[in-house]
Amino acid sequence: MSQPPHSGRHRRDAPRSRGARAGTEPVTARSDLRLRTLLSSVGIPVFAAATALLAWWAASSGPHSSPSDRVLSVLAALCGVLTLAAVVDLLVLRRRRRQERAGR
Repeated sequence: MSQPPHSGRHRRDAPRSRGARAGTEPVTARSDLRLRTLLSSVGIPVFAAATALLAWWAASSGPHSSPSDRVLSVLAALCGVLTLAAVVDLLVLRRRRRQERAGR
C-alpha cells in the first residue's frame, strides 16, 4: 500500500533545510568537534607517511616479492584516500567554526 501524498511523512525528494531533523536522532546530537579535529590532525601525517612508504615499497619490490606490488599499491591508494578524507574533514571543521563565530 502506498502512502497518501499528504500523510505527514518526509519525502526523499523533497528539499529540506540544513537544520531540519530527518529521523529519530536526539535534538541535541552533535559530533565532538575537538575529537574530530584531533583524529584528522593525527591521521593526515600518519596516512600520508603510510602512503609514501607503501608506494616506495611497491616500486622497489621485485616480481616475486611477498606481498606483491599490486597489493602494496592498493594499500598505498587506500591510505591516500584516508589522507584525503582527513584533509576534507579538517576543511569542513574549519568552515563550521568560522560560521559559528560569525553567528550563523
